[in-house]
Amino acid sequence: MTEPTQTSPAIDTSVAHPARRYNYWLGGKDNFAADRESADAIEQKFPGMRAGIRANRDVLGRMTRFLAADGGIRQFLDIGTGLPTEDNTHEVAQRVAPDSRVMYVDNDPLVMTHARALLTSTGEGVTDYIEADLRDPQAILAALRQRDTLDLSRPVALMLIAILHFIPGQGEARPIVRQLLDELPSGSYLAATHFTLDFMPEHEQNTYRQMLDSGMSDIWPRDRAEFTTLFDGLEMVDPGIVLVSKWRPQTDDDSVDPSRISIWAGVARKP
Repeated sequence: MTEPTQTSPAIDTSVAHPARRYNYWLGGKDNFAADRESADAIEQKFPGMRAGIRANRDVLGRMTRFLAADGGIRQFLDIGTGLPTEDNTHEVAQRVAPDSRVMYVDNDPLVMTHARALLTSTGEGVTDYIEADLRDPQAILAALRQRDTLDLSRPVALMLIAILHFIPGQGEARPIVRQLLDELPSGSYLAATHFTLDFMPEHEQNTYRQMLDSGMSDIWPRDRAEFTTLFDGLEMVDPGIVLVSKWRPQTDDDSVDPSRISIWAGVARKP
């Protein structure tokens, strides 16, 4: 696999980054040796886990289509954008509603470089980008107020897809989600997915916790109970909180072991 040809001085290629590791798992080429080594180390311990990566990517499309078609949402705040691949949020949303407006947020300069080059909007819609970190929600909100991409007086879909599990610590994700949701009006939605150990056998749970303790993984798992607290005060959309492959699937495929997917999903509306 070839290294990306363009890098920024702000990009540390010696340290694995979640967006580039995710890109590698999805079969992309925008990643470095450190990203691949980190991804391979995790996959070696949990063979077959790419099924979960694929399922998470697929549910992003289904959630976005629901929000644009059934929820009537025309504004999307996608935090933890990741490197561009097929059916990005704006592509799915603008396919349903060409006037959809999408703000992407990521903390990897490489993601932003590729986003500005590849994530182009329809003529009717708008696509914009902020380089910021989910761990600083106030900085994200401040940047939003400085742009006219999203109108925060109108409903917004807050997309937190496979990003909250990079916030370590029991109870640490919920305050961040609250700060963001508090700035969004009634009729807005939260769409989130999150890695969990709930479906894994006990020996794999122990193995994963050892990897987390040793620094071999930076993905912090949360159980269903803690993931559910992210939606406190919101109106859950059917089918509620389920495995990503069970969130409004297009086909009933039960061939994949849930322990290989291990990602919770949920969508809810702010009353």
